[in-house]
Amino acid sequence: MKKTGERSSSDGARTPGVPGSSKKGRRKQRHRKRQGGDAKNASLHRAEAGHSAGIAEEAGSSRPEGAKRQRKARRAKPNRAERRALLNQKLHAPVVNIDPGGTSVEVIQPAPAPKEEVKTHGSTQVRQSGPAEQHAPRPSQGYRSRENDANRRRHPADMRGDGTHRFPSRHRHQATGSQELYAALDLGTNNCRLLIARPEQRGFRVVDAYSKIVRLGEGVGRNRKLSDDAISRAIEALQVCQQKISERGVQRARLIATEACRAAENGEEFVSRAKKEAGLELEIVSQETEARLAVAGCVSLVDPEADGVLLFDIGGGSSEIVWLDLRNRYGARGYALTRFVRTWTSLPLGVVNLAESHGGVHVTPDVFEAMVGDVSQRLENFPLGNELSRAIERGNVHMLGTSGTVTTLAGVHLGLKRYDRRRVDGAWMEQEDVSAMINQLLNMSYQERVENPCIGEDRADLVLAGCAILEGIRRRWPCQRLRVADRGLREGILMEMMAADKVWSNSNHKRRRTPRKEYNR
Repeated sequence: MKKTGERSSSDGARTPGVPGSSKKGRRKQRHRKRQGGDAKNASLHRAEAGHSAGIAEEAGSSRPEGAKRQRKARRAKPNRAERRALLNQKLHAPVVNIDPGGTSVEVIQPAPAPKEEVKTHGSTQVRQSGPAEQHAPRPSQGYRSRENDANRRRHPADMRGDGTHRFPSRHRHQATGSQELYAALDLGTNNCRLLIARPEQRGFRVVDAYSKIVRLGEGVGRNRKLSDDAISRAIEALQVCQQKISERGVQRARLIATEACRAAENGEEFVSRAKKEAGLELEIVSQETEARLAVAGCVSLVDPEADGVLLFDIGGGSSEIVWLDLRNRYGARGYALTRFVRTWTSLPLGVVNLAESHGGVHVTPDVFEAMVGDVSQRLENFPLGNELSRAIERGNVHMLGTSGTVTTLAGVHLGLKRYDRRRVDGAWMEQEDVSAMINQLLNMSYQERVENPCIGEDRADLVLAGCAILEGIRRRWPCQRLRVADRGLREGILMEMMAADKVWSNSNHKRRRTPRKEYNR
């Protein structure tokens, strides 16, 4: 007998909300509903998967299950050359002639359009040139008639008129890379130096270098003429330089000669012979130009915190001294410092003519003091010399030397067993170090100087003459620090040419992210 009020559901559980139903029955009911929903969703997923698999099988796809579908490659758009060719076909369609019998077909291509086309309002107007225009060269064309070329006024040292050479394409090979190559040649009293470089960021990367001691100014102090032996040595070195310039495909070059050709009576005759035998046209530069180029080549080594720099270049036949007053530079650095030249001078004393006057093989302390006396006498007429002395007394002024003399002193000071430009260029020397190195070289015999790896036989008879010039400058303006620069006129020439061509301000110039490599001497 069932109790009154009790109801039974079809699944045997008590109905919720009716007297006699339990919590256990309600939990079972909710569990069955959840299982039923999950089963329904699973069946739908299986049906969709089966449908997709059937479509893939019908299409013959071999893609494994779970692999991602590959995106179909888009059709490549035509490039500029293809678009130009398509446009040309539309504008100048070929003419097709079919034989009446249908046995042959002739396709006649249209004649090429003239180079000069004028586009107006979306249409192309072709301007025909008459017979006179076809033969007469236009000013905008890249060639000149012989009459115009003969009447054209040339610079005495080159084709451009600014002291540099622009080599025509028929005289050079194709240069590697998209950037032009620049060459700088410095034919001095003692050395012949060549540097070939490519612009990079705010400087340049050296591609090739050459240096040879030729002693072109040997005997000029006595005879006022270049000797035949010295000319032969210089011509031989210039021929090597010309070969390097040609093989590298140099587009811009400046080739200068300094004091030896300025002082010699046959300097112009030597320049003509060099052009004839070596194929290089030299430019004899003034003392002011030489001083400016020395500054341009070394300003990157100026201390950013310095208020002034006393820069000197001890050459074979002359020595240039420049005062850079940097008290009002307002953060300027690098090549921009060339604008701060306060004063300069050029002494007619170099290592070659000073060694010829006093002797350079066996140098005693008395001979050395006589050399220093000659230099000190020349420095008395330095413009603004007393003002420079007061600036040095206030401090924060350092020396910057560029010559074989200071690089030799730095190499000996560093104790190098072999000359290493990477360690010498930019090295700092205190005043006590410079004095110690000069005394050390003065106490060496000639043979000991020859055997020193930083001096060698080529400089053994000249190095003490250079030390005497340096000592004369130090006694006149004693600075506490000296920075060594293994660079000079060649680097200055390259910097000036590249700055004139605005290679660093060109947005299309490809800049490298790798650091610039140094070159070995």
